[in-house]
Amino acid sequence: MRISVRNTTLAVLVLALAFGTFACRKDAGGPAGTAADKGGHMLEVKRELLGHLADGAAVDIYTLTNKASGIEARVMTYGATLVSLRLPDRKGEFADVNLGFDNLEGYLGTHPYFGVIVGRYANRIAKGRFSLDGVEYTLARNNNGNSLHGGLKGFDKVVWKAEPVQSADRVGVKLTYLSKDMEEGYPGNLSVTVVYTLTNADELSIGYEAETDKKTPVNLTNHAYWNLKGEGNGDVLGHVLRLEADSYTAVDSAANLIPTGEISSVAGTPFDFTAPYAIGERIAQVEGGYDHNFVLRGGGALALAARVEEPESGRAMEIYTDQPAIQLYTGNFLDGTVVGKGGKAYQKHYAFCLETQHFPDSPNHPNFPSTILEPGQKYRTVTVHKFFAK
Repeated sequence: MRISVRNTTLAVLVLALAFGTFACRKDAGGPAGTAADKGGHMLEVKRELLGHLADGAAVDIYTLTNKASGIEARVMTYGATLVSLRLPDRKGEFADVNLGFDNLEGYLGTHPYFGVIVGRYANRIAKGRFSLDGVEYTLARNNNGNSLHGGLKGFDKVVWKAEPVQSADRVGVKLTYLSKDMEEGYPGNLSVTVVYTLTNADELSIGYEAETDKKTPVNLTNHAYWNLKGEGNGDVLGHVLRLEADSYTAVDSAANLIPTGEISSVAGTPFDFTAPYAIGERIAQVEGGYDHNFVLRGGGALALAARVEEPESGRAMEIYTDQPAIQLYTGNFLDGTVVGKGGKAYQKHYAFCLETQHFPDSPNHPNFPSTILEPGQKYRTVTVHKFFAK
């Protein structure tokens, strides 16, 4: 499976070649340095020790700074996690718009995948099983008898190797992980690379690459929880959302959320975000709230998938991807029991997720785009988050 990316005016599209074009620094033991873009603005990537796991494994955190606008992204090696993202509002006042924790210990406990890379298969696989070339594989089941986000110990619960990367107009961190054959029930040794980059064009990009030695399903995404008012600062129901999606994959129930195989039109339903709507405007019409996979119009080329605006702060975000779908989740299962940054209790609808991905349960639906990666093929995809204030 290879996902192609065509030319676009977005400067960050260089990321599609990031795995071969970045100058990778080898001095990862301390501050990694700075780079200046053509306008003389400085970008910075810095590494610090965040803590250790019980087995003694070190966990590092990388801080990426955009000096043109002051945007700051922090990424840690445990779970390849986006820990925070600080953005200015229309008045130039900064807030962290990403839910999470102040320390490593929070991420080691139970939490709903705050900011992590999920895999080997993002979203759900029904009954934790699929067949491939006549062989049935049984996966770890961790969600109502189904497999969710890679299983009991997915990519979110391992320490990734990392090194800073930088060029004249961007800084970032490159993370790698080897998922061994039959880990969580998946066949094949899967070599995975994820690159986060921040540019002076106010873009945060996430590039993914993977190769395998046996046929295996692959579906990777980032699970950031966004609140453009600032994390912990109330619900997101007033955020205005537009999706470039005319259809969605229908599910069996609000409790199970497994695709039926039917691709349904959004027209005339509360799933229609082809024009801008407040997230909360019709959420009461959706049992359980939004937690659905929308089929994008992009067709495998990097294209606009979503646009979100927060009226109070003026902060806005556009998401571009070459993936076929995006999952909208509105924090329906947050209930105040998870206490995040600054001691804030995260309540229901205090965040939204927009996870670029392939369809849920694709290995069990031949009519869905294939997620099977074969030896000799390369999985490569990119998602771009562009930020601005109005």
